[in-house]
Amino acid sequence: MSAQPGTVPAQSSVPAPGDFGEPSVAHHVLARPLAQTSLLDAVRDLRRDVEATTFPLEIAGVEEARASRARLVDQLDEHLVPRLTELSAPAVVVVAGSTGAGKSTLVNSLVGREVSAAGVLRPTTREPVLVHHPLDADLLSHHPVLDEVQAVAADTVPRGIAILDAPDLDSVLDSNRDTAHRLLEAADLWLFVTTASRYGDALPWRVLRSAVERSTSVAMVLNRVPAASLPTVRGDLLDRLRAHGLAGAPLFVIPDVGPHSGPLTTAVVAPVLRWLNMLAGPDRARTVVARTLRGALAALRPWVDELAEAVQDQADAAARIARTLDGATTAPGDAAAETIRAGAVADGAVRARWAELVAKGAPFARLVRRSGRVRGSGRTGRARGAAVAPLMSDLTASTTSVLTAVGLRGSAALRAALTGPSAPPGGSSVLARWPDGEASRVAAAERAARAWTGEGARLVRVVLAGSGADARRRAQVGKAVGEDALAAMVLAAAAGVDEAAQAVRTLLGDAGDDVVSALREDLVRRARAQVDLERTIADRTLDDPDLAADASSRLRLRLAVLKGLT
Repeated sequence: MSAQPGTVPAQSSVPAPGDFGEPSVAHHVLARPLAQTSLLDAVRDLRRDVEATTFPLEIAGVEEARASRARLVDQLDEHLVPRLTELSAPAVVVVAGSTGAGKSTLVNSLVGREVSAAGVLRPTTREPVLVHHPLDADLLSHHPVLDEVQAVAADTVPRGIAILDAPDLDSVLDSNRDTAHRLLEAADLWLFVTTASRYGDALPWRVLRSAVERSTSVAMVLNRVPAASLPTVRGDLLDRLRAHGLAGAPLFVIPDVGPHSGPLTTAVVAPVLRWLNMLAGPDRARTVVARTLRGALAALRPWVDELAEAVQDQADAAARIARTLDGATTAPGDAAAETIRAGAVADGAVRARWAELVAKGAPFARLVRRSGRVRGSGRTGRARGAAVAPLMSDLTASTTSVLTAVGLRGSAALRAALTGPSAPPGGSSVLARWPDGEASRVAAAERAARAWTGEGARLVRVVLAGSGADARRRAQVGKAVGEDALAAMVLAAAAGVDEAAQAVRTLLGDAGDDVVSALREDLVRRARAQVDLERTIADRTLDDPDLAADASSRLRLRLAVLKGLT
């Protein structure tokens, strides 16, 4: 670039940007349009699936996984996707550092005029500023970083690079800190600014560690260094750079010029200017872009792999919760069976209604004699069938009530299995998402009750239509008592009314006992099914794609595609 205000010719002995990588790297990453298009598609697919990934269960490591996922989405949004979309866009050089490091003053000095507010008040940089050559505006026009910065065109900035003055990493404002970290994700190169008094702060080194992990190109500016302490400070900083894997990072030293206002003189920032001019050359800039891009792509592998492991941890936790819930159904299922066999359905309205039917003068009062001979005609049987309609209603209502209570106790037992010291990890998350199953529970109980009473009527018809030695007598019983009345009697007996069981035995003999036993066990099965329904309701809390056994395979597939393209 020819000499302009604020610029210095490219010849210099300062470290060259070639230190950031070999030309073959740029050729490998940037020179194959067809493969690059496939790589962009793969990265976009990865970004979509990473964003769609959730971590529903509160288990160990979940907060770290969520934070890692958010950082990965930022990295993909701010750097990889836009860089792969427009490979010829200028290299974004983010000037970053701690409060008071002099970032804005350095940017203004490099540009040759004030483009970013600088001063003694902190935090100074509230709105980030991106400075670029006017002819690079179109290439930057779709970069997402423009949504968060003030873009300034300056012909003193070499073509091929854009300088971004970021907020303080340790700003007192949360929004400034968040923006600073997001903008670092967008960088092709970090120009890290520190001072002789603050280069040992822990925060910058933590941030630089992430740059090393992603092979991001980094250069360091040691600002405001007193001449007397320069050898000591510079030597110590170089040792720290080596210790942090940044031995090859260029280091620029800007002396302490004392109190001043406005940009520094060209002579003071000359080494950085010369370096930026060399960096702006098309081969050099592409080399830096390629190195950071390739490093970012390589860093995706362990990053995505860790996220896939975190997703697998969620799936494993969900499987443990499911096994716990499976085991927790046994006790309430057994209790439900005991409840049915103890005659809970017969308690209350059913017993009272039976007592009315067998009272003196009632339809069942003289139904049978001691000899078991049935008295009555078909007309009598029809009358008795009509008389038992209230009993059938009571049986249906009582069965519904008992099955509903069985389900409620089952739900309580399942919930209890997810609390306490022996609860599986993530159990609290399931409880927080547990759906209100009352409507499903009552509806299922009503269906089961009506199905059970219908089964009673069906079994009575089977017995009355059966063959054998007692066939004629059973037919006579059916005619005199009526199928509906017999059905009500066997259901009342199965529900737990002992007098009804005795009457059925008198009327139908062993076949009557068999029907009562079958109906009772049928009701036991329906009660256990009500507990199983609660288990199914609980499954709704685990019905999440990110809790499926193969949930991690989605990210691993994206990772495999990336490995094949990079």
